[in-house]
Amino acid sequence: MNSNMEKEAWRIMNKIKMCGLSRKEDIEAANEIRPDYIGFVFAKKSKRYVTYEQAAELRRLLDPAIKAVGVFTDPTISDIEELLANNVIDMVQLHGTESEHFTKAVKTLCKCPVIKAYKVKTVEDIRDAEESCADYILFDSGAGTGNVFDWNLLKDFRRPYFLAGGLNPDNVSEAVEILDPFCLDVSSGIETNGRKDKNKMDAFSKAVRKELI
Repeated sequence: MNSNMEKEAWRIMNKIKMCGLSRKEDIEAANEIRPDYIGFVFAKKSKRYVTYEQAAELRRLLDPAIKAVGVFTDPTISDIEELLANNVIDMVQLHGTESEHFTKAVKTLCKCPVIKAYKVKTVEDIRDAEESCADYILFDSGAGTGNVFDWNLLKDFRRPYFLAGGLNPDNVSEAVEILDPFCLDVSSGIETNGRKDKNKMDAFSKAVRKELI
C-alpha cells in the first residue's frame, strides 16, 4: 500500500502499537495478539531500555508481519543506521529534542518511515506538529508519564498520527470514538508492576478492534 492509500485507510482500521517490549514473554504475547507495531526503547534513561543486542534477539523472535519501531531520544544517525542495517527495526521514532533538520536527515539518509513525537500542552504544540516533515506524528503527554492530555486539542488535526499518553484497556475505546487516530500507542497501560501483562495487552487490542472481551 502506498503512503497516500495508507493515509486514507487509517480512518477505516485503527492500528495498534505496543511499546517498551523487553522480554521474550512480551514478544510471545505480541505474536499471539498481533499489534501492527511494537516498540523497542533505546533511551538509556527509560526503565524499558533495551540494548542493541537484546533488541536483535527479540526481533528474531518477532512475527515478521509486525513492524518493529526503534524509539530514540536524540540519537546519532549512525545509531539508527546500524539497527536498520541489521534488520533490528523497520521504523524510527524520535522522542527527544530532535530538530526538523535532523528529522529530515533521518528520512533522507536512513530511508525508513519516521515518527516524530510531540509533547502536548497547548494548541501551539499542535501547530508545530502540523509542519513536521516526519511521516507520522506522535502526540504524548510526556516521555512515559502514563498521563492523558486534553484530547480536545487534536480534534481538528488531520494528519495521520499516533496517540499516546495514558491509554489503557479502559479508556482506549473512548479515544477511538472521540479522535479516531491512525494508531493507538500504549506502554504503561498494558503493564502490571512494571512488566507487560498479556491479559492487558489482549484487552487493549480487543477494545481497539471492537472484539468481545
